[in-house]
Formats: sequence, C-alpha cells, structure tokens
Amino acid sequence: MLLIKNGRVIDPTAGKDAALDVLIDKGAVAKVGAGLSAEGAEVFDAAGLIVAPGFIDLHCHLREPGQELSETIETGTKSAAKGGFTAVCCMPNTHPVNDTASVTRGIVERAAKSCGVRVWPIGAASIGSKGEALAEIRAMKEAGVVAVSDDGKPIATARLMRQVMDYCSALDLPVIDHCEDPSLFAGGVMREGPRSIRLGLKGIPAQSESICAGRDVEVAGLTGARLHIAHMSTTGALEYVREAKKKGLKVTCEITPHHFTLIDEDVQYDTNYKMNPPLASRADRDALIAGLADGTIDCIATDHAPHHPASKDVEFDRAPFGIMGFETAIGLSLELVHAGKLTLKRMIELFTTGPARVLGMERGLTVSAVGDVTIFSADRKWAYHVAETPSKSRNTPFDGREFVGGPVATVVGGKIIYKN
Repeated sequence: MLLIKNGRVIDPTAGKDAALDVLIDKGAVAKVGAGLSAEGAEVFDAAGLIVAPGFIDLHCHLREPGQELSETIETGTKSAAKGGFTAVCCMPNTHPVNDTASVTRGIVERAAKSCGVRVWPIGAASIGSKGEALAEIRAMKEAGVVAVSDDGKPIATARLMRQVMDYCSALDLPVIDHCEDPSLFAGGVMREGPRSIRLGLKGIPAQSESICAGRDVEVAGLTGARLHIAHMSTTGALEYVREAKKKGLKVTCEITPHHFTLIDEDVQYDTNYKMNPPLASRADRDALIAGLADGTIDCIATDHAPHHPASKDVEFDRAPFGIMGFETAIGLSLELVHAGKLTLKRMIELFTTGPARVLGMERGLTVSAVGDVTIFSADRKWAYHVAETPSKSRNTPFDGREFVGGPVATVVGGKIIYKN
C-alpha cells in the first residue's frame, strides 16, 4: 500500500482540486479523501506538491530494437520516469520497424523488465513504413499496440490513408500521422523564412505540414475514423483541426514543449535545434499556445527523439532530426502556467485525460482507477543538466535551463519508481 499525504490533488476527470490524501492498494486507487490513514502503508508526504493522475506521453522514440546506441527501453523509461511520466507510447520507426506482432511482443516483453513505466507500442501503418501495403495491424493490436502510424514520414497517399483508416475503424484504433508533404519538405532542414535565408539553410515551408493535415482531415471525414495529428507546429494545420472538431469529426492533435517554447529565430548552427517538424514562426507558436488554452489541441507529447552524440556532432545539414524531451516537459509546460497562458488544471489535462481520450482510455484519481500518479512541484527552482540524464543521448537545446517547478515523484501501480 502507498499513502500519498498532504498534497494538492488535481484530477481533471473528477473535477477535483483540493487538499486530499490518496491511498493506493493492490495497484489501484482505494480511497481519496482528507485525513486518511492506513496501517502498514508506505507514506509519501506531498506537502506543497501537486498530486495528479499519471502523466502519459503519447509520442516518443525508445529506439529499441535496432538503435540501442541512442537509447534502449530501459534507459528511455528511466528518463521518462525522471520526467514524471507513468506511461509512454513508443513509435514504430525502429530496426526492424514495428510492423508485425512479433516485434510488438518483443517490445512489450522488454518493457515489462524495465523500470516500471508502462510502455504502449504504436505499430506501423504500412509494411516497413514504406507506404505500399497495410502492416499486420490486427495481429499487432492483439500483441499490444494502441495506435498505428508511419511516424518519421507521413502515410504515403490518400488512398493508403483511406485503407488504413477503414481497417482501424473496425478495430477501434486511432491513426496517428506525421504530417508533411515530401515534395515540399525535400532536402529542408529548418522552417523556411528570413532566419533560414540568413543562416543559408534550406527551408521547409509551413504548408508542407498543413497540406498533409488537410488531406488527412478530409479522409477522416470520408471514413469516420479516429485521426490524431502528431507534433503539430503550424497555424494552418491547427485550423484544419479546429474546423474538423466543429464538424464533429474524430480528429485530435498534439504539440510538443519545444514547439511552444522555441521558434525559428532561435535556430543556430547547433544540431540540437534541428527537429522535425522544424521550429516554426513566432506567429505559429502564439497560435498554438492559444490552441492549447482553448481546447483545440488535445495533449502535450514530447516526441522524445534521442540520438547518439556522434550522429549529432556533424554539420547541420547532415545531422538527424530530433531532440530529447522527457525530463524537461513539465518544466517547460509550467512556464506557460506561470506566464498566465494556461491554467494548472488545463496543463494537467493535456498530460492526462487528453492523451487518455485519444487512446480510448480512462485515467484519473477515482476509486478503483489505476494507481498511476505524477507528483510535481509548481514552484521549486531547479536547473536541467543533461549530463545527469539516465538516457544514453544528450541532444537537447535546454541543457542548463533553469525552471520553476518540475517532477518530484512518479508512481506506477502504487509503486514509487522515481523520487527526487
């Protein structure tokens, strides 16, 4: 048993925001109330801290199998636990691609032996993510995938997207798409604009994302399927989602902390600023923050993308896209709260009930709910030092950044798997 005492419990699902205790027994929430006690229980004193349902990261890369130089399920989940995440969804662009039940089972089995963070694999939509034929989606679902995606690239054609959506509708699986038009994206390394011109780097127009997002929304309207747009970065894509929601389509989306924190003007000749989608304009960032506040955007996801240091220590054009994200996500999100752009309750919703709804799950701190809890501070000052990460990689633009508020403890199934 675990008794979490004296915390401020914020549960968007139940509408709770009060000083309460939480008792977890046999992996599930047993009681929520004031002045709780339980003989023999381990007690965690959460005085001055926020107690929330377990945070879920809907989009990350754990690199295993095949890219263990950059990350493993063990090191990645330890980093996720340190960042306050109780569950993570890992994308299928591994080696081999997670496009069969056997690969899915391997991921699930390795995750069961890791630090305790729940790992929910996302399967490939097409064989090898090559955009030619459907992957073994039904078999992968039976093995444990919670969604499908060809992440790292878009689902190749509208025809294939329709086939994937029709198939996944019957299985009640969401389809997650990485939106970019390859013909506009080709060869680009950052967002097209004045900054790319000054740096002499090939730019990617914002329309590369929005054109693909518009296609996906149209096909979602045709099929009635559940569409989730990954790591949104442009106003154009946001507007497609906003209109889709008004029409009652099953369309959701996410944004990463680096896209609501940094902009294209921040890009330097430093490959830690190279990511896909690329950092967008100030106007795009402001529109996306407004979308977080007004409910158009459903969740915050890290797109944690570790790369072996040697692969990033090259010229900007040659470096892979992506940065790490687990351990800075809460701190960066709290910056929006402190700036008055998000309420604390809304921020928690974006990490909990938001991603859970995308996956068709229920998560909260109500009796009999899964005993997953994220405990964090909203006011403790700390600095992020990448040298202290349990991850195998170091690719972040936030090394040395000072934060006000961050993760303190991560509880999965009533077991404390990380404590600061």
